[in-house]
Amino acid sequence: MPSPNMETNGSDTNLRHTQSPAIRRRIILFPMPFQGHINPMLQLANILHTQGFEITIIHTEYNSPNHSNYPHFTFNSISDRLSEIENHLPMKANAEALYFVKYLNISCVDPFRGCLAGLLEKYGEGSIGCLITDAGFYFTQAVAESLKLPRMVLRTSSVSCVLAWGVLPFFPENNYFNLTKEDPNYESSAPEFPVIKFKDVAKMTTNPDGMRNYVTNMISHMKASSGLIWNTFKELEEPSLETIVQQFSVPSFALGPFHKYFPASSSSLIEQDKTVLQWLDTQSPKSVIYISFGSIAHITESEFQEIAHGLANSGFPFLWVVRPGIVSCSNWLESLPEKFLESVGDRGRIVKWAPQQEVLANPATGCFWTHCGWNSTLESICEGVPMICSPCFGDQPIDARYVSDVWKIGVYLEDGFDRVEIKMAIKRVMMDEEMRERINSFKEKVNSSLEEGGSSHQSLKRLVDYILSFCNDTQ
Repeated sequence: MPSPNMETNGSDTNLRHTQSPAIRRRIILFPMPFQGHINPMLQLANILHTQGFEITIIHTEYNSPNHSNYPHFTFNSISDRLSEIENHLPMKANAEALYFVKYLNISCVDPFRGCLAGLLEKYGEGSIGCLITDAGFYFTQAVAESLKLPRMVLRTSSVSCVLAWGVLPFFPENNYFNLTKEDPNYESSAPEFPVIKFKDVAKMTTNPDGMRNYVTNMISHMKASSGLIWNTFKELEEPSLETIVQQFSVPSFALGPFHKYFPASSSSLIEQDKTVLQWLDTQSPKSVIYISFGSIAHITESEFQEIAHGLANSGFPFLWVVRPGIVSCSNWLESLPEKFLESVGDRGRIVKWAPQQEVLANPATGCFWTHCGWNSTLESICEGVPMICSPCFGDQPIDARYVSDVWKIGVYLEDGFDRVEIKMAIKRVMMDEEMRERINSFKEKVNSSLEEGGSSHQSLKRLVDYILSFCNDTQ
């Protein structure tokens, strides 16, 4: 099997079919059933479809994608047995998220194996090039090996996150999880990964044992796979990509940002309020603060009220996504401070969900206050919108640290939500021209990476050739 260029990275804005219909091959993809995982997997599927591959999506019953949005794909649903643990849903903490992932890696084994074996029989020997699964579905490596099908992995976080998780000691007895603000080490860098602080590690999980088991399984099965696919671009994470190539003996392809290959489209599991775009069009350039903490995060009532006061006191217009249920024991806006809506008037707009890519691309958006999920971080970079970072768990504290301390394109609200600090952070991001210049430089690098000959463009070409090499090996 030919080996691709190992200097990673690439994507393809021309999106021309590289195969003739006579040699078109099928790829099977299997996303994790979370919004932040489904979106990039379906974006990757679209990218590969434009390169001449037939696409089949295997998905769980939970958070099933809308098939009608993808008439060019074939879908197969498998049982996930989540009804047996329905009392654990919706997830309210990272500890439950890890339990949820662990459960899926057990409950989906037999249904997935049966579905995949059936597809191999249906389409015939040599017709399926490879399987691409979310890295979180680590059980699929053994299934793919048993069926003699190459498995590639899509990791939906940053490359830097995987490196950090690989060395951080997730042990309950580790002092990282017991530090308070009064501890002299609280603000110190973690010696295993100096970009990260001790207090960042404590935010990543409330279940160190579960985190260690998840990370160990995920990374070991990534290393056993046939290749790694990353939703990032070389110019953003070049040192981390070089380290991955050194530490992982399998080919690595960075061909992101995936969402930039196509006009703004959505596989959102929540209905978007597109009327906000008309409201944004009435605002001055770079004047609006956009606030959204993603599809899973939860905050307390007091945190919610501090956010509201900080926004009101900032004086800037704002678009605030308040997902129903984001505040515990609250349906939607019941926890707002008294007369908040009257006091901000037309300066503020609150919605249940927004078309994020289009909001960030609007000229009126001047700042993105985000939980720093990787998709949101990439989307903000792509539109040149500096960030305020309020990470919740998982990879988000790592992304926030890179945004604030490494790339210097945002401000990290490191110690929670306080109305005074919120007002100061908003003012700094909205007024810091050097920060805006830095993120605009990354925006230009994104566009260059996607052009013909750019790093992401070249990586996509290598990925297509690599997958076709699997097909040739079966003929």
